[in-house]
This record gives sequence, structure tokens and C-alpha cells, in this order.
Amino acid sequence: MSGLLDVGARALMANQVALQTAGHNISNVNVVGYSRQNVVLDPVQGQFTGGGYIGKGVSVTTVLRNHDELLTRQAAAAQAVQAGDAVRSQRLLQLQNIFQGGTQGLGASVNDMLNSLGDVVSSPTDITARMVSLTRMDEMAARMRSSAQQLQELGYAVDQQLASDMDHVNTLAKNIAAVNEQIASARGNGQTPNDLLDKRDQLIRELNQYVQTTQIPADDGTMGVFVGGSQALVLGNVAASLSVRESQTFPGSGQRALYFTPPGGKPIEMSTDLLGGGEVTGLMRFANTDLTDAGNMLGRMALGIGQTLNAQQAHGLTLDGAAGGPLFSVPTSMPGHSSNPATAGTVTFNDPSAFAASDYEVRFTSPPAGVVVRLSDNKVTSVADFTTGQVIDGLNFQFTAAGAAGERVLFKPFSSAAGSIQALVKSPRDLAAANPINAAMGTTNTGTLQLAGLQVGAGFVAPPPGDTASPPTYPGGIQLRFTAAGTFDVLSRGSNPPATVATGQSYVPGQSIAVNGWSITLQGTPQVGDTVNVGNAADPQYGDWFTRDAGNAKALMNLRDTRLFDDSTMADGYASLMAQVGTRTQSALYAAQVSGQIADNLEASRTAVSGVNLDEEASKLIQYQQAYQTSAKVLQIAQNIFDNLISVISR
Repeated sequence: MSGLLDVGARALMANQVALQTAGHNISNVNVVGYSRQNVVLDPVQGQFTGGGYIGKGVSVTTVLRNHDELLTRQAAAAQAVQAGDAVRSQRLLQLQNIFQGGTQGLGASVNDMLNSLGDVVSSPTDITARMVSLTRMDEMAARMRSSAQQLQELGYAVDQQLASDMDHVNTLAKNIAAVNEQIASARGNGQTPNDLLDKRDQLIRELNQYVQTTQIPADDGTMGVFVGGSQALVLGNVAASLSVRESQTFPGSGQRALYFTPPGGKPIEMSTDLLGGGEVTGLMRFANTDLTDAGNMLGRMALGIGQTLNAQQAHGLTLDGAAGGPLFSVPTSMPGHSSNPATAGTVTFNDPSAFAASDYEVRFTSPPAGVVVRLSDNKVTSVADFTTGQVIDGLNFQFTAAGAAGERVLFKPFSSAAGSIQALVKSPRDLAAANPINAAMGTTNTGTLQLAGLQVGAGFVAPPPGDTASPPTYPGGIQLRFTAAGTFDVLSRGSNPPATVATGQSYVPGQSIAVNGWSITLQGTPQVGDTVNVGNAADPQYGDWFTRDAGNAKALMNLRDTRLFDDSTMADGYASLMAQVGTRTQSALYAAQVSGQIADNLEASRTAVSGVNLDEEASKLIQYQQAYQTSAKVLQIAQNIFDNLISVISR
């Protein structure tokens, strides 16, 4: 009789556990990271009798969770990549919004500034036209500064998000260590704590949203969590910490780096190349690469425009006959960033048309020799001696003291140009609209020569002045004297008699003639003996003609077609910047879409194994309910038999 009771009791308890497990599954159907659990039932070893083995019922061996370790790890890694791609694409969209087109964009202000010089060319004595041009220059500089400020604010927002992410990472690491300790303790009874394992797996998945990890299980049931390939963020019940701050490789550079701090140890700077995916990696990639590149493109634009316009302004004359002062404040040099303050290096700006929007790294190999690496594309240029200077991409790298072998110095030549640019000329009289030279046809010319253009450019050398005697014995200046319809000689009239500078020069109508950094364009057919005299515009012999001349204003306006930015003109430089940022943004959005699809597919595969199916659990409830009721019936029958037996015996 006791055997039947034992069988019924065991069956009742086993089915009760099965019902409880199914209910547990149903109640946790919406819990993120929960893995479906199943009861493992085994028959109790039968009792041997002369008639064979008689069954003794069923027992609960264990409760297992449906879990695939490989899918779980693959899903976590894919989610890390997706998180990094997603946050980078979001920040790039914000970056793209800074560089907008239209009338309110930076490109429009550059074109408005250059086009406004057309009114000065048409009417060089019009103070209003000059004032409008200066106002447009001030507006352009203000938009440059505004764009640079928005980049700084975006960088600040990224730093705040990184700091918040670090708090989450360190909290999750501590929680994983605490759960590890609970699991190790629970494993002492020989059974697996399913809910604790689910909790730990979910914490690891959440951690991978911020920084990609690898996991190695230990014999005691704990899980080691590693970042950067080999740094133990969690080992057993002990957690290390992570932080983000400026890289110590290049102090003062503003580059972000991830630091690993072991318990009781010192921070270790980690290589970003080893971090894999995660939101932290995506943000650091955006800050150190995308945001830096955008700042370099904007800074190169500000520096290129400012330096080019300043150079042309310096060639002209103001309404008061003085040489033009700088139109914009732009840096003339930038220091390098090194962990060794004794290594003094600077970069100066030589040729704006050769500037590349990039940071540069100097690496000393056998001092004073080394290499310069352009970080935008890793192009390497060897330098024999840095103490004598080396011009690369229009930049002159110069060191007063060479670094030690293996030492590295970071240069950020364009980092501050846009944020500090200012329009310096405030008085319309100080706009150097006039050419510093004047040209006139000889009074005895018999041909049809006419002046078509006169312009001063780089390398300008002023024509020699005349003497101060009254009357002068020589007038000064340069004379073009035609010896035939197609040839001429160049004479210097800075002495008496004039000195011959060049002979037999070719003349083609409409083709510019270059002399000492200035050029003159003539039309018509000369006769032998015809002359063209070119002299200093401020010489008394020309009176106040320079006040009515706009040759330099025209040269300033024509700079809009100068090739400055990767073969783009000054007027089109902003469009090129927008295109590069837009292309990068679209590429990041596509990468985020692809990695998101991969992560979703892997998560769906993991959920198919571990997720709770309510229909399946409902059918199990019915199955276990019927088994429970039947088990209870077995007990009832056993009780009836026992009662009948007692009744018979008592008689």
C-alpha cells in the first residue's frame, strides 16, 4: 500500500514542480534576458521482487534553462557593433546639420563676401560699397566662429555621454562581479542557478552595448569578462574600472583615450584599435576622427581664405595711399604636442593651396631624422633633419631640438583657426582696393596698344622709385619698349640712363606679361618704339590716381576662382566640405543599418532557443494539470484501498 502512496506522492510533487516551472516561464515572458526553463523528470529506480522490478514513480532531476552559449555570445558581439555604428551615425547626423547649405550657410557668406567686392571694383571711391564688403567679411568670420563653436559643443556633448557611459560600464562590471559571487556560492549544491545565470548574461549583454567584451568561464561557475582582448574587467567577484580622458601620448591634443584601472593599480591607456564595438568605441571614433576631420576641414578653410586674402590685401593701397593691413586674424604657427616638453616643435604655414585637412605626427627614428605621417591617410614622408625644417603640404615642420628615438609629436595645424578668426579692418578707407603700381601708355605711341589688366600677386617687387630732385633726372618704374610688333625689352628707369632688365620678350595681345610678381595685360598692335610705363602708384607723378583704381579689389574678387581646397576653388571649398561630411554620414548610416540587421537576426535566433512561447506553455499547463489531477487520483485510490483494508481487518 505504501508503494502506491509513494508513487502517487512523487508524481504529485513532480507535476507540481512542472506546473510551477511553466507558470514561472509565463510570468517572465516579458523579462529581458530570461531563458525558458524545463523540468527534467527521471523514473525512480524500481524495486526488485520475485515478479520483476516494480516501478516506484518519478522524481525531478533538475530544472534546465534553454540556452545556447554560442548564440548568446554572437548576439552580444553583434549588438556591440550595432551600438557603436548607431551612436556614430547619430552624431554624424548632428555634425552634418552644422554644415548646412542655403543662404544661411557658411558657403553663402564666403560667396557674398567675394561678390561684394564687385561693387568696389565698379566704384572704388564709394565708401558705402567698401563698408558693405567689410561687413560681409565680418559676417563670414562670425559664421566661421559659430561653426567652430558648434563643433566644440558637439565635442562637449560627446564627452558628457562618454562620462555617463563609463558610469554605466563600471556599475555593470560591479554587478557582474556580485552575481559571479552568488553563482559560485549557489553552485555548491551541485545545481545550476538558472535565474542568476540569466541575470549575468543580461548584464554582459548590457555591458556590450557600451564596450565589446569577451567571456571566459571558470571552473567555479564564475565568468571572466575581458575588454581590449586581454584586460580583465571582471575576474571572479572582483571588478576593475574603465575611464575616458585625454591621451597621455600627446598631452594637450584633446584626443580621447580609454583607460583600464585594475583593482589597486594605476590606469593603463588602451589602444582604440583593440576595443571592437560598443557605444564607447563609436563615440571615441567620432570624437577622435570624424569631429577632428571636420574641424580640420573648417580650420583649413578659415586659414586658407584668411591667409590668401591677407596676402593680396598686403599688395594693395588704401584710400590714404598706405599698404593694406591684414583683413583677418589667422595663426602664423602652431606648436606640437608631445609627452616630452623638451622636444620643441612648431609648424608654420607656407602655401595655402597645398594644405591638406589633416593632423600630422612626427616620429623620430634616428634623430634628428624621422618621418612625418599625415594621419588622414597615413601617408609617410621621410625627413633627414627636422632641425633644418621640412615643408610638407604647404606646412613647414621645424624643431629647435630633436626628440629621442621612438618619440612622437602630434601637430594639429588647423585646430584653432576657425574658432579664432576675426575681421580686422573696420574702416572702409583701409580696404586696399588699389594696385600698388600704375601703368600708362607712352605719350608718343603710334600703335593701338591699350591697357586691359594690371594685377599684383605673390612675389611682388615694387618698381624702382625715381629720384627726388626737382625736376627729377629719372622717373623711376619699369618700361616695356617694343622693338617690333611681337617683341619688347624690359628697362628699369630707376637710374639714368635706364638699365636693361630683359630683351627680346614675346608679346601676344591679350596674354599677360609677368614681371617681378606683377602682371600686365595689353591689347592692340604696337609699333616700333612704343612704350608702356609701369611705376609705383603712390609716386607724386601719378597724383591721386590710386584713389580711383580698383585693380587690387579685382584681384581680391578673382581669388574666388583660386584652387585652394583639394582642387576646389575658394568659392566651392565649402561645398567640398559639405560633400565630405555628407558622404561620411551616409556611409555610417548604411553601416548602422547593416549591423542592426545582423544584430536583430542573431537576437531572433537566440530568442528562438531561449524565449518563452506562450502557446507552448499553455499546452504544457494543460498537460501538467491533467497529470497532477491524475496523480491526485492515484493518492485517492490508495487512500480508499487503505480505508477498506482497515475496515475489513477491524471486523
